[in-house]
Amino acid sequence: MRGLVDRLRGASKLDKARWLIVFSTDIVLLLPLFGFFQLHVQWQMGMPWPLAAGGAVLLLAFNVLSTRPFRIAVRGGRRPTAILAVTGAIVAILYYFPIVWALPTWLGLMAAFVRKRTAIALSVASIAATYLYAGLVEGFFTELLLLLAVQTVLTVITVGAVWANLRLWRLAQEAHEGEEALARLAVSEERLRFARDLNDLLGQSLTDVAARTSHAEQALRADPAAAAAEMFAVRDLARRSLREVRTVVQNYRAIDLDEMLASVRAVLEAADVRCTVRADTAALTPETRTLLATVVREGATNVLKHSRAERCTITIEDGVLEMSNDGVSGPVGEHAPNGLAGLAERVRSAGGTLEAEPTREGRYLLRAAVPA
Repeated sequence: MRGLVDRLRGASKLDKARWLIVFSTDIVLLLPLFGFFQLHVQWQMGMPWPLAAGGAVLLLAFNVLSTRPFRIAVRGGRRPTAILAVTGAIVAILYYFPIVWALPTWLGLMAAFVRKRTAIALSVASIAATYLYAGLVEGFFTELLLLLAVQTVLTVITVGAVWANLRLWRLAQEAHEGEEALARLAVSEERLRFARDLNDLLGQSLTDVAARTSHAEQALRADPAAAAAEMFAVRDLARRSLREVRTVVQNYRAIDLDEMLASVRAVLEAADVRCTVRADTAALTPETRTLLATVVREGATNVLKHSRAERCTITIEDGVLEMSNDGVSGPVGEHAPNGLAGLAERVRSAGGTLEAEPTREGRYLLRAAVPA
């Protein structure tokens, strides 16, 4: 039981949606269970018990087999021709009793693997065949007509439910793919922004280096002192550019904290994570705002990549950032050097602390305290 609970907690939102759709379809597809009641009534009315028992066994086999095709359709597998053929044969045999409860379910199974026109044609043909059968049988005419009406209603419900649930599953898949695409887009945009920053920073510096080097080359024979001065200038320019690159790489540009909070909230909510932000950032220094913005960005990345969160809370007060989320499953490994571990070093160098660990309540808490 505990393993099942852990599996449910660790399941992704897409898995939960798939289970809900499959189990709700099972409820519709298990309508033939009413056939057992019909067999019981017929046995009490004089049907030989071996015949009733044989019908019950066939009906049970049909119910068991009928749970498989829709699961195969949801996973995108090939049409289970053997299962559909066997269940179709069982339906034909059950008409001897007559038990019409299984036919709508079989039509629903077929609807998951054939075109809509084909499914509609099969449904109409089955209803017409049942009507013809009712007209040829003497006695029980009223009862068979009643069963015909029941079959018609159940056919519409079953086939319609299978189509609707398949459509719902495809929409869930598209939504999940959209969430992943949005997360990848956010990462790509951040990389492009970083690339633009480096291009803006190094483009002019390298152009100046190339120009001064060319001047030094031209002046080398005529005026060695001037060429040496140019090379000293190139050295100073290269050193300054190196410091600037290191600053950009370390700080990953001066990030606006309020803008980052709004962006992270939008990305998380687009990923179906309810995000609550309570932040007092007015009194923070620019350095602190940039550092906390970097922590928020890294925390949001971890929420999307390493958890199946449904709720996330971000609070900032007096230079203390707390970011917590649910959806933690399994043990938490060591922090990557270029992730939270690297951020912890930066926070400590700024005179603060950074902690990230699961809580007793089953949440994951990222806490960064820096001088306000």
